[in-house]
Amino acid sequence: MISRNDIAAAAARIGRYVRHTPVLHLSAEELGLEFPITLKLELLQHAGSFKPRGAFNRLLSTTAPAAGVIAASGGNHGMAVAYAARSLGMRAEIFVPTLTPEIKVARIASYGARVMQVGATYAEALAASRERQATTGALEVHAYDHAHVLAGQGTVGREFEQDAPELTHVLVATGGGGLIGGMAAWYAGSAQVISVEPEGCPALHDALVAGKPVEAAVGGLAADSLGARRVGGLMFPIAQAWVTGAVLVSDAAIAAAQQMIWDRLRLVAEPGGATALAALLSGAFRPPDKARVGVLVCGANTDPGKVAQP
Repeated sequence: MISRNDIAAAAARIGRYVRHTPVLHLSAEELGLEFPITLKLELLQHAGSFKPRGAFNRLLSTTAPAAGVIAASGGNHGMAVAYAARSLGMRAEIFVPTLTPEIKVARIASYGARVMQVGATYAEALAASRERQATTGALEVHAYDHAHVLAGQGTVGREFEQDAPELTHVLVATGGGGLIGGMAAWYAGSAQVISVEPEGCPALHDALVAGKPVEAAVGGLAADSLGARRVGGLMFPIAQAWVTGAVLVSDAAIAAAQQMIWDRLRLVAEPGGATALAALLSGAFRPPDKARVGVLVCGANTDPGKVAQP
């Protein structure tokens, strides 16, 4: 498992390249809940999600070959790798599936990366990227199943604890598991880390039930950012040790959370970015009495004119 020392080292390594994103303390009344919550606004990170943390830590921890870097992504990781590669003067090639929204494809290209749309799912895009990597020799930056990526994402948890040390429960949206794996490794039981997934993308939920990573369905409103077919092997032991709950939410609940974030906070979150909050607003997760709850709002990469209606 990655350790708190690994995450602290990642924070020192990437500090000049990423934003220390703010937290927002909300009263119960502001979102119509029965308890106050604290949001960490990682949707304000470079490239619109938490992903640059892991991308920068991976690229700064090794020497990239002349061929540059290569990655597969549903969209956000591709943007992060393209942004990090441009910042460090490296070439980047990104493979995304056909379900990736055009706004994300265009943003990846805007950072100077070569974009290839291949396959219907992230898993198919990953397979195609690995065929290409075997030919070019580029450095692979996996979206979630690499120690440096996990440690980089864990810096979100480190910041959240620094800025809101009182939290007893932290809700995190889960796809392949790099974010929640890193954050759970940082908290290591000092706060309960709760996974929230769409009903159509239950990879960690199903893995915890089975006791091992298993193939899961991929579909629904947040599939472009949370649609991993299977959680990473590196994060799964961390999840078994330190993720204390895994809840599922409907697409309708995710859409309602998106709309609430816009209506009450005037922030645009993508479906995956609103998924953790959806667990509280829908009642899928009910914290115990006197809990102090934190929620990660992890991504903003959507068309502001198309915030989903509940």
